[in-house]
Amino acid sequence: MGRAVDGGRKAALPVLLGVAAVLIWQGVVSLFAVPAFVLPGPFAIAAAFFGNAANIASASLVTGSNALAGLVIGGLIGVLAAVVAAFLPIFDRLAGPTVTALSVVPIVAVAPVLYTMFGAGEEAPRQIVAGIAVFVPVYVNSLRGFRQVRPVHRDLMRSYAAGRWQATRAVTLPSAVPYMFTGLRIASSLAVISALIAEYFGGPVGGLGKSITSAAAGSNYTLAWAYVLGAVVVGLLFFCATAVLEKYSSRH
Repeated sequence: MGRAVDGGRKAALPVLLGVAAVLIWQGVVSLFAVPAFVLPGPFAIAAAFFGNAANIASASLVTGSNALAGLVIGGLIGVLAAVVAAFLPIFDRLAGPTVTALSVVPIVAVAPVLYTMFGAGEEAPRQIVAGIAVFVPVYVNSLRGFRQVRPVHRDLMRSYAAGRWQATRAVTLPSAVPYMFTGLRIASSLAVISALIAEYFGGPVGGLGKSITSAAAGSNYTLAWAYVLGAVVVGLLFFCATAVLEKYSSRH
């Protein structure tokens, strides 16, 4: 009973803080008559959000699909590359500069090049951009996890005459899984952000990035912020989904 009460209090505090922030925001906008092109009020944004729920959901599905594709592809490649690097140190030394370069590649430079390569009507460039953003944190965290096995545990497995795969399955993988999911949790938000930003530089119309640009170009700033709210919701869904998977994996 006590744990339930403590959990309720912990959950209530962030909610209360969020409500207070929204009320202060609305109060400042109303009190100082802040123009909508500077900053719309949260109530107006919420009204635009629910009034255009179908369009926002459609745009969110496009951006979310590209982000999910990038998260899955980038995550798988990141984990596989980390496995190879953990067992082949020479690969780690060779891949290190490439991973470092990928971590600082600007999306604004990559997206237009990919659109030129694949065509302006393809979704693949957005997925590749999201995959690149996902790969780095997943690779770095997974590799760290594979290296967390203590020497005493390795020695213990050798004393039992365990094969390399048996030692990996019994010791290395369980130690690395939490790090993999930490990388995925970090990468989940990056996937959404990268897919959204890539939409600003071309590609098919329909995603959240294009919708934000179109609404702002038409001076409908409240609607633009409503699409931003849609992007926030998508990012939170991705983050929460990976957090739940991480919690589930830690129990098994």
